[in-house]
Amino acid sequence: MTHHINPPDPDPDRTPGLDAGGSVRPGETPPAEGSTPGAGPRETHNPPTGWAKAPLAVILVVVVLVAALFAVMAVVIAG
Repeated sequence: MTHHINPPDPDPDRTPGLDAGGSVRPGETPPAEGSTPGAGPRETHNPPTGWAKAPLAVILVVVVLVAALFAVMAVVIAG
């Protein structure tokens, strides 16, 4: 049993709208597609973007503690 597999490129002689070299003639291309936000279901919950206050506060506390640790180590080593 032989399966016929279509070649990836269309045959310019049998495909309408193609030039002899396989390129598309002006006016044969479809118009640009519009955006698709209306294609899916309507979203009613959109989580906020950006940093929340709690994670930002935790990061700030960790940064301050690490800076204090380095300051104490510098004083101990220098003394």
